[in-house]
Amino acid sequence: MDKAAISIADHGAIGNLETVALVDTAGTIDYLCWPCLDSASVFARLLDTETGGYFAAEPDLPGANIVQMYLPETNILLTRWMADAASVDLIDLMPVGNDADDAPSRLVRRLTCTRGSATVRVRCAPRFDYGVVGRKASVTTDGTDVSRGGFDHESGLALALHGAGSLVADGCDLTAEIHLAEGDTVSLVLSNPDDVSLDTDTLDAIVERDIAYWRSWSRTSRYRGRWRETVERSAMALKLLTSRKHGSIAAAATFGLPEAPGGVRNWDYRATWIRDSSFTVYALIRLGYQEEAVGFLHWAMDRAQACSKGHLGVMYALDGGEIADERKLALRGFGGAAPIVVGNEAKDQTQHDIYGALLDATYLGSKYGEAIAHDSWVAIGRIVDQVCDTWATPDSGIWEVRGPKKHYLHSRLMSWVAIDRAVRLAQKRSLPAPLVRWSETRTAIHDDIWAQFWDDDLGRFVRAIGDAPEDKAVDGALLMMPLVRFIGATDPKWLATLKAIGEDLSDDGQVYRYRIDDGLPGQEGTFVACSFWYVECLARAGRLDEARLNFEKLLAHANHVGLFAEEIAQDGSFLGNFPQGFSHLALISAAFYLDRALDSDGPREWA
Repeated sequence: MDKAAISIADHGAIGNLETVALVDTAGTIDYLCWPCLDSASVFARLLDTETGGYFAAEPDLPGANIVQMYLPETNILLTRWMADAASVDLIDLMPVGNDADDAPSRLVRRLTCTRGSATVRVRCAPRFDYGVVGRKASVTTDGTDVSRGGFDHESGLALALHGAGSLVADGCDLTAEIHLAEGDTVSLVLSNPDDVSLDTDTLDAIVERDIAYWRSWSRTSRYRGRWRETVERSAMALKLLTSRKHGSIAAAATFGLPEAPGGVRNWDYRATWIRDSSFTVYALIRLGYQEEAVGFLHWAMDRAQACSKGHLGVMYALDGGEIADERKLALRGFGGAAPIVVGNEAKDQTQHDIYGALLDATYLGSKYGEAIAHDSWVAIGRIVDQVCDTWATPDSGIWEVRGPKKHYLHSRLMSWVAIDRAVRLAQKRSLPAPLVRWSETRTAIHDDIWAQFWDDDLGRFVRAIGDAPEDKAVDGALLMMPLVRFIGATDPKWLATLKAIGEDLSDDGQVYRYRIDDGLPGQEGTFVACSFWYVECLARAGRLDEARLNFEKLLAHANHVGLFAEEIAQDGSFLGNFPQGFSHLALISAAFYLDRALDSDGPREWA
């Protein structure tokens, strides 16, 4: 397969709750940051076909039909080559282990010839520090059937070949030609240089244990609806983005994948956004995954307790530290989209909506998980007091516009949510709080939204305060209004706004987040999360047939293993970082509500 022809969608994702690797449909790992998700890349051919680095294992079977799938109920990927001469299976996994510290990070690739005989050509070509440098490869032998290679002692990376065949050092690469007869299995293990050699029985046990881990986790889900496998895969994708060590949740697995073809919208999403992670908690709680929800809320409360004035950062590193300043990389970019940056300058923005997302997740976590701790409640009090003081000030909004601050409806809405959920939590748990002040501020925000953002002339809500056309427009974030229960889903004024969103932002059910000039060049695609929010809003409005049709059409745009990126281009290709947590959590929410609405035989209305 032409390596330049690989698209974002042509990948499955594997991971060990520390980092994530992408495996393309030719069996090549062309994206991996090591050893952690926010570490520098060692394989990034997806972002630079010449210097990014990759790990290929490809049978010499010209014209073979290639299929790729997950082993059922796991994040273990199977790539299969089928030709007249032979059939070869490649199993890719990153074993999770029994607890956070019980095993070194490993990437395991197991090749099995299921029919005939074949030669598999292997090339492990890491390029360290985001493709800047290759390090000299070397091979050692110890008289066993294990061939070991490394990339000098400073790289922290080594490759072991278990079974027939020998590794060969080729400059900065390790290569091998492996001859497989029917029934033969060989394993390639990428790990740390001090990792022990593993015999076949041990490797078998590692694989079986990983299968058992993922299946046990998957079967915790309470969802039994129409789209069970789809929801299961979305939950699996969200799980891959969680940090087992810290409890944080990354927004996506990658950096630098473009939101506009050939453009400059190439951001680093390997961080924990308070907003995205809080929404993820909501999705996981719905499915019954309380452990992950509680883990993130503990992580978030640690951040909150460290903020003496109740002002949280928009995003944090996975370990809770600060996000690095943006810096440009030498990588050429996917499809020439450059510059590629790591770090994220949006970390310094003011985004009022994050507090509403966090308080909503905290309320649900306390309701369905564990009761909030005293110190956490004190920190929540500081946050809510800060929201009471700042809700009427402008910010950069959910879409992180890199321009002047504005008064956005969505930010105002989520400030209302923050205070509303805090009041509810205090009353439900009999927690001390200045309820009079909080309740009065909640009412003030409610009244302000109706006074400032409802436009009588247009007969709908607008996205921002101001007289400019971009202020009077609608955007996809307005779809949250009924979802957070600010307004009834069948309120005539909301239905008028929903109609405007459908007319102005929807392309056959796929919804753009906005259609305004945001100051950056390039044409974005439709925003997957907004498209699923639109489905849920249609369902809540009673338009079940339309909601279901839109939902099914959206599902048809998932890739071959059920994953979504951030956006979908006009030609149906993926745009943005991948897999994207926001997309999958919105899918889960839409599936959950739509399934319940269909079961209750609710009204079916076409617009």
